[in-house]
Amino acid sequence: MRFTTSFFYMLMCSCSLQLTAQQLTTEPAPEQKVVFIIVDGIANDMLKNTETPQLDAIAQDGGYTEAYVGGEKEGYSKTPTISAVGYNSLLTGVWANKHNVWGNSIKDPNYNYPTIFRLFKDVYPNKSTAIFSTWLDNRTKLIGTGLPQTQHVEVDYAFDGFELDTIRFPHDPMRDYIKNIDALVATEASAYIKSNAPYLSWVYLEYSDDMGHGYGDSPQLTQAIKYEDSLIGKIYDAVKYREQNHNEDWLIVVTTDHGRSAHDGKGHGGQSDRERATWIVTNSKATNSYFKNETPAIVDILPTLTSFLDIPVADATRAEWDGVSLIDPVDLTHPTATLKGDQLVITWENLTNPNTEVTLLSSKTNAFKTAGKDAYSKLGTTTTGAESYEISLEKSDQAPVKILIQTRHTTRNVWVTQ
Repeated sequence: MRFTTSFFYMLMCSCSLQLTAQQLTTEPAPEQKVVFIIVDGIANDMLKNTETPQLDAIAQDGGYTEAYVGGEKEGYSKTPTISAVGYNSLLTGVWANKHNVWGNSIKDPNYNYPTIFRLFKDVYPNKSTAIFSTWLDNRTKLIGTGLPQTQHVEVDYAFDGFELDTIRFPHDPMRDYIKNIDALVATEASAYIKSNAPYLSWVYLEYSDDMGHGYGDSPQLTQAIKYEDSLIGKIYDAVKYREQNHNEDWLIVVTTDHGRSAHDGKGHGGQSDRERATWIVTNSKATNSYFKNETPAIVDILPTLTSFLDIPVADATRAEWDGVSLIDPVDLTHPTATLKGDQLVITWENLTNPNTEVTLLSSKTNAFKTAGKDAYSKLGTTTTGAESYEISLEKSDQAPVKILIQTRHTTRNVWVTQ
């Protein structure tokens, strides 16, 4: 049988296309990796008024949003705008009324609300984690490494505790030792990420908060913010190096733990707008409309990290979160539940198609707080566009303690108030 030249050409092209398709289907997906950075005590207005080219570069690659800390202002989840409290709200995705860290002494954390490190290690015990931090307590008390309450969770690489090394870093009144520790921490984080690339890393920088306490709104604080920005740039350079030279997809999230007092910027801890006003910067190009159009909270970071790292989370744990993902669809926000006599009134704000179905559930217990299980019963269904649901309770019936508002994409929980 005779074949023309054009036949052989078509045959070769067909084989080439098949080979290309095979190569595409067998190439492994990029490994998902995360580094989150907490840079302490920078109110949103301070960030806006200071030149921060490194954070600007991250935001240009992804996005920036105003955010908040402090829970529901004057509500049941009211949370002090204090450092360790803010860190733990990020780590657990819940406010202080649940995680039970009320100050920097970190007296009695409720480890029944697991941190991102616990959630990650429970699913991926052989994947590496790291922490780079001034405060030793971030690892030993907040993450709770080695404790029976956290199932002895460990961080694979810990570069922390340098505030306790007074030989290497003698404590001076100008707090230059913290500045030097931040440089050491950021330099190590950059080098270790570049060479070892942990799947989950936490970097903590403190110097900006120290300058805030010492000088308030001042040139010293402005310079400290610029300094921290330069350190963040080192870490982001390492992330970009990994993405360019390895089959890895990185999410970087940078935020702060609280704002500063409105009077002079020296203090924090209260519920003033400036103390609550923070920000989030990320390289993610997949941020949702909630990130872009609403004001997210520090508790929204944990659901974002679990989603990006593909961490399956138990429904009971997810139901306790006070935050939602910044990279997945979010159907509703701002849930409330109020008992007025025997009338239970539940409200929310719709963020999606108003015909999206909503299911309302209630629990008469808060057993999760003590490692127990809560039984939820269905109250009814409606649509997100209704933005409210009312039901009359039997006078002899025990009032619900918690409400779940669920759609296909979103679960929001709220405690019932009177």
